[in-house]
Amino acid sequence: MKEIFFTIAGTNHYFGSDFMKAGMKVKLIKEPDNEHDREAIRVELKGLGKVGYVANSPYTVLGESMSAGRIYDRIGDEAKGKILIVTSRGVVCQLKASKAEKEEE
Repeated sequence: MKEIFFTIAGTNHYFGSDFMKAGMKVKLIKEPDNEHDREAIRVELKGLGKVGYVANSPYTVLGESMSAGRIYDRIGDEAKGKILIVTSRGVVCQLKASKAEKEEE
C-alpha cells in the first residue's frame, strides 16, 4: 500500500491537541449517518474516545494529506493510524495498512 497521510481536524472541539505526540496510535471510524458529512471519519484515541475528524476541506487538509473523501473508500468501517507531527493547524498522521493489505505485499 502506498503511504497515505491524513490530517486530524477539529481537535479544539474535544480535548485539544497539546497532549498528542508523534507515535501515538489513533483509530478511524466511518460515520456514514453523520448529518454534516456523509464521508465523515471520526478519530479516536484509546481511553479518550473522539478527539476529532479526518479533515475533509481544502482549508483543513495539511501538506500531502488526503481528505476524508479521498480515503473513505480505501478503508473498511474502521482503520488505524499513527500520529507523525502535531502542528498549530492540525495533526498529521499516517494510515496504517490493514492485515489483509500487509498479506498482499
